[in-house]
Amino acid sequence: MSRDSTDTGYSPTAPALPPAQAEDLLEWYDRHAREMPWRTGPRARAAGIRPDPYRVWLSEIMLQQTTVAAVRPYFEAFTARWPDVTALAAAEDAEVMAAWAGLGYYARARNLLKCARAVAGEHGGVFPADHAALLKLPGIGPYTAAAVAAIAFDIPATVVDGNVERVMARLHDEPTPLPAAKPVLTRLAADLTPETRPGDYAQAVMDLGATICTPRNPACGLCPWRPSCAGWHAGTAPALPAKTPKARKPIRRGIAYLARRVDGAWLLETRPEKGLLGGMLGWPGSDWIDAAAGAPTDAPPIRAEWKTLPEEARHTFTHFHLRLEIRTALVPMDRTPERGGFVPLEEFRPADLPTVMRKAFDLARPR
Repeated sequence: MSRDSTDTGYSPTAPALPPAQAEDLLEWYDRHAREMPWRTGPRARAAGIRPDPYRVWLSEIMLQQTTVAAVRPYFEAFTARWPDVTALAAAEDAEVMAAWAGLGYYARARNLLKCARAVAGEHGGVFPADHAALLKLPGIGPYTAAAVAAIAFDIPATVVDGNVERVMARLHDEPTPLPAAKPVLTRLAADLTPETRPGDYAQAVMDLGATICTPRNPACGLCPWRPSCAGWHAGTAPALPAKTPKARKPIRRGIAYLARRVDGAWLLETRPEKGLLGGMLGWPGSDWIDAAAGAPTDAPPIRAEWKTLPEEARHTFTHFHLRLEIRTALVPMDRTPERGGFVPLEEFRPADLPTVMRKAFDLARPR
């Protein structure tokens, strides 16, 4: 929408809007805070109950690029199995990777273990109540350090996720498109971050973006900051934040080999630590190559009569679409694989596989 005098509610000579106040948002949050298994709500905080830094950190790692609905059952399962950072640090890598399966972005799980072990080994099992010290921990970047510092320790750190960016862009009618707008929106968010109750405030802004100032059809009539919202007054709020068009994702192709022994055991391998799905259990396969470069190199993990299924497993990662050709084989008991190892049927759990590997299994499983 153009920014001229014909825009609804906007005029170059309009009087200055009242400044947005943290107190207004906190008052709204005290009444409308979302209940989450990792959150210490405003009433509990007022009663002197402090957030558990372990639960705050774990939830923030899980919530990166993942919805609250998807994270909730994983968080509850993790904290039931590993109730504190010391317990998680002592866990076997394979157990944690299996418990993470299906949540995606598997580098987070590897960094989760590295961070837990650093906290257990270097900090006595206690997360440091210091923003700079949190930043030095493995797998903790600026956002997570700020979130843990603010929410767990009430340090007035500026927490900026996608919800906060959207709220700030609309509140200030900021036209700069993302991602170029990130420094500007972070500065605007910092200007509003209060010295008192910074943890509640950080969660309040995120709740506002998640429930009121939503990407589509924002409920401006319910917003505590509407009187101060330049985007609402200008009529531009629903279109903000502007975004630079994304490039089309390329397609990569590969082959997944699903070998089943006559006793029902499946041939699986642990993927290399580095790279996509690093450290995860999966089917032996070829390299994933750009579809324009031709067909992937055939690299079966065991000598067998391979059959190619008519369907392919399709999955989308952050930067590309993957198309996996699926080849299956039934092999005798005395056949030795060149890669991987057979997992007995009673020990094989499809739920331990990452999503793309589970998709391949669902297509190849015996009917």
